[in-house]
Amino acid sequence: MGDKWTLLIVRDLVAGPRRFVELQRVLPGISTEQLRSRLNRMVADGLLTRQRYREVPPRVDYELTERARDLLPVIGALARWGARWAWSPPRPDEAIDAGAILRSAPGLSMPEELDGMVEVTVVRRAGDMKRYVLTSRHGHVELAERSAPEADAKIAGPERAWVEALGPDASRTELEITGDRDVADAFLDALAPGAVRDAPVA
Repeated sequence: MGDKWTLLIVRDLVAGPRRFVELQRVLPGISTEQLRSRLNRMVADGLLTRQRYREVPPRVDYELTERARDLLPVIGALARWGARWAWSPPRPDEAIDAGAILRSAPGLSMPEELDGMVEVTVVRRAGDMKRYVLTSRHGHVELAERSAPEADAKIAGPERAWVEALGPDASRTELEITGDRDVADAFLDALAPGAVRDAPVA
């Protein structure tokens, strides 16, 4: 668990299976050899399953096991700690992956009364969009990377707006919210640093 990449790989597989190249894309800074070695070790340790498909070119998917999913509260606690003690405004040349923050949500302890589904759209610097679906039931959050026409609320904005909304100022001025505003606000409140300050210390 102490390896630099293990918990990040768990975080980035929380929404479902990914291929090797997809993991490379969401884990900037890891070399091909490091990723291959780490995935092989995690499979051997029972943290991941590897599924091979008979396709051309060959396709291999990696997915979390229940053993790995038990690490999600650890990832959530580290995310809370980082938001409370290490958050700083991004440097002008720094690329921010708001999705990495959202992928930590399934490990967070959410209010029991938070019950609903929110579709989150992040407009990235390159102009493309990434959609996530956060569903909360009885304090447990699930994440999927897809669109959700059936969502109770939808929240959309550029990455810089998400950085501000999830940062110390918790500013939502650039986010566009449609649907059930109460559900949207409840999710944003639960993800915001105010929730970090109020979170019980285990």
